[in-house]
Amino acid sequence: MNFVQIFIGAMIIENVVLTKFLGLCPFLGVSKDKKSAVGMGFAVTFVMFISSILSFFLNKVLVSLDIEYMDLVLYILIIASFVQLVELFLKVKIPALYKSLGIFLPLITTNCAVLYVALTTAKMLSFSEVVVYALGVPAGFMLVLFIFSSTRQKLQSANVPKYFKGNPIALITAGLMAIAFGGLAGLV
Repeated sequence: MNFVQIFIGAMIIENVVLTKFLGLCPFLGVSKDKKSAVGMGFAVTFVMFISSILSFFLNKVLVSLDIEYMDLVLYILIIASFVQLVELFLKVKIPALYKSLGIFLPLITTNCAVLYVALTTAKMLSFSEVVVYALGVPAGFMLVLFIFSSTRQKLQSANVPKYFKGNPIALITAGLMAIAFGGLAGLV
């Protein structure tokens, strides 16, 4: 499989949010504002990419030592460490973004999409495939987060029936996005 297929497949066709329903907490929680959505997207991209690369190499060590059963605990430790680095960086360098992300920033540690990518990439065959996949998944996460936040901002000023305002219309919109992305399944 070539790298473009892996990237497009990870980003659009097998989008972790819309096809696997992973990472819904930040998807719904941070998507009310575009700046927060982009900031969360970059934070998740950094954590997901680095933790996936380290998980790939760590898996090789665990297999050679015959202690593969420790993978989940060690992957979570790696993810938590990089989330702390991102949190410290944002707190010092970009305090406005740090405040706008609020509780959702430390929740990247428990974001199942990040753990999913770490577990998936650890079992891949080549390092180059891991790099492409580990860039494609967070790119898809950020793309969906940005589209959804843009749509939610438009919906705030739209004439939505009273009972559909807020989360109900957001969930309907997310469902329609999932259908749209699902229609691209035969592309790659």
